[in-house]
Amino acid sequence: EWLENVASRKLPTEAGWVLENHLLELKQIAARVKATEKRLFQVLAEDSLTKRLAEEPGVGMVTAAILRLELGTFHRFRRGKELSRFCGLTPRNASSGERQADAGLIKAGSNILKTALIEVAHVLRRITPRWSKMSNLMKAAGKKGSVITAAVANRWLRELHHRMVAFEESLGGQTQAA
Repeated sequence: EWLENVASRKLPTEAGWVLENHLLELKQIAARVKATEKRLFQVLAEDSLTKRLAEEPGVGMVTAAILRLELGTFHRFRRGKELSRFCGLTPRNASSGERQADAGLIKAGSNILKTALIEVAHVLRRITPRWSKMSNLMKAAGKKGSVITAAVANRWLRELHHRMVAFEESLGGQTQAA
């Protein structure tokens, strides 16, 4: 609204016209996003695994849908560590001789999935005492924010694996990929 107000009153005619076109484009994109989310929620509304994922702290329906659609089922991974590696949340080793070093995250997994998991970690660092405490300890040890967030995402995902495998087992294996 503020930009529409600026466009109509305080900008030269041509600049106002350009801004109005950009605002119209943003409204169209927002409408497409809303329609896509509505369709996604309709498709996954009856999927018990997606519903269960959305109950996790820091996970909304869109993130739950990304996890569900990218991973399928959790029991296909034997351990949480295997899942974390599949998602690209494992530190990459850059050792040589006696020198030991990490070099960021491995280059694996879907970028959309990795981004969603990193976003979950950002939220968890803010809202969950356990992950906030871990973050503060790592920060006090001199770790960078990006390293801390990746570590939270990695550890959270490994624990999520155990919870979701147990959930899938409680359903009797009725969690086919959506």
